[in-house]
Amino acid sequence: MNQELYIEDSREIYDAIVVGSGITGGWAAKEFTERGFKTLMIERGRVVEHRKDYITQAKPPWEYNNRTKVARELAQEQYPIQQQCYAFNEATKHFFGNDKDYPYSVEKGTGFSWIKANQLGGKSLLWARQSYRMSAFDFQANKADGHGNDWPIRYEDLAPWYDYVEKFVGISGTAENLPQLPDSIFQPPFEMTAPEKDFTAKMKELESDKPVIISRCAHLTKPEKVHIDLGRMQCMARNECHKGCSFGAYFSTQSATLPAAANTGNLYIAPNSVVESLIYDDTTNRVKGVRVIDNDTLEQREYFGKLVFLCASTLGSTQIMLNSKSRRFPNGIANSSGVLGHYLMDHNYNALVTARIEGYENEYYSGRRPASLYVPNFRYEPSRYHTKFKRGYALAGSASRADWQSMGTMDGFGVSFKNMLHNPGPWGIGLQAQGEMLPNRDNQVALHSSKKDKWGIPQLHFNCEWSANEIAMMENALDTAETMMQKAGFHNIQRRLLGQPPGLAIHEVGTARMGRDPKESILNGYNQAHDVPNLFVTDGASFCSTGVVNPSLTFMALTARSVDYAVKEVKSGRL
Repeated sequence: MNQELYIEDSREIYDAIVVGSGITGGWAAKEFTERGFKTLMIERGRVVEHRKDYITQAKPPWEYNNRTKVARELAQEQYPIQQQCYAFNEATKHFFGNDKDYPYSVEKGTGFSWIKANQLGGKSLLWARQSYRMSAFDFQANKADGHGNDWPIRYEDLAPWYDYVEKFVGISGTAENLPQLPDSIFQPPFEMTAPEKDFTAKMKELESDKPVIISRCAHLTKPEKVHIDLGRMQCMARNECHKGCSFGAYFSTQSATLPAAANTGNLYIAPNSVVESLIYDDTTNRVKGVRVIDNDTLEQREYFGKLVFLCASTLGSTQIMLNSKSRRFPNGIANSSGVLGHYLMDHNYNALVTARIEGYENEYYSGRRPASLYVPNFRYEPSRYHTKFKRGYALAGSASRADWQSMGTMDGFGVSFKNMLHNPGPWGIGLQAQGEMLPNRDNQVALHSSKKDKWGIPQLHFNCEWSANEIAMMENALDTAETMMQKAGFHNIQRRLLGQPPGLAIHEVGTARMGRDPKESILNGYNQAHDVPNLFVTDGASFCSTGVVNPSLTFMALTARSVDYAVKEVKSGRL
């Protein structure tokens, strides 16, 4: 990357300031710069260069002292929260925030696990890359059953923007024509294993309302010109994505949106710049810029821009807004409604069912694909709700063969035992739920009244917990997955409630929600603040409900749509 992109001090007034460099920040920067806007991207963490800074991607497990497991003492001391993430290990920990540097608190009797990635690219380097469109049912759910405020947009508003971002991102998958899971513009899918194909066929016959499909993920399987021009290549199915991918096969800021933005000559980046608050001008009712604190020196700086897009993650953007206080907004900028920080939501992953599959001894598979099996939500409208809970869930998992790691606890010794460990083990399958969380005003994140971090910024304080609705949903998810496995003829079926707190899905949303009524929402249908017209929030904070599917593709579509709107408003003179 051209070093001239990176700045420290600047008195220039930028056309747009984008706070954050993850999935939404990358998209905002790309869209603004390609439209000719001089754009400043502000990132609180260090620079991570594509390819150059993927320092562990070629390092095999046996070169680590603990086979990529982080030493227990270090994990407990510096990463007690981050170590709960599925992607955290010795080969990836440098992409996670150190919990000692980013403290927060939770209300007694509740829990929230806040997973953080504070570097250029943010969590786009660590996400699971599962990419789905929300459906018409998702955008109407709040209105249909009376929980939460009505989304101010509908699927039809976002459909062309899904098309737009999918062509650039590259989504692998299959067209299924399901009403609850709209099809994307697809790259060729990854292949199912032999038992998965048979499981899919059996469910089509025996559980026709629960189709089993291959998951949809942001991995290139057949790169097109738009991808090749950025140096992106086909996925090699190594499934070591969280170390960074020099092939650029999976979508990240580094592999896609950042080089696209840099190619315009309109992008500038201020790394190691922790945004303390927004600079609000009461006389014009506009945000003039941002106040930042140097990550290392603690020096204070200010940057100025005509538009400000908050893309700092749901919780990061909310923290900035809550801390941006003025005479007009004593409880946080654009918060005349009083809902800022409320309605915090995350997906519920707490139901897991596993089983053993007999046979298929002569079947195997090539590589470690990044896709899974996926059972879309079948409770997608009120007439399909269970009597004990509202909304629904999806199931995801895979069927694979055990390897030496799972057989290493077996008794044995000598040559014959070692030879056995070289051979593939029996087949097994697992299905895990991903359930919707209802909007609830009591689920809140706020600024702590006295505790601050090392930059002097008030820490976040969480009061968030699963309701009876989410708990009942997970019990039913166990029943559903178990029944499917029984009908498939699987053996040794085991079901388990995981007991994880909110946060570990890393799909947190809702704390600066959209809405038609400024009295009950922060943003309008274009992610524009009702109270401050040149302030936009396009990350998960803007969501009115979680839906069931992974949210990242919707983050991207909302961001591209919002930038398009903002640019048109500027050019028309209305903004």
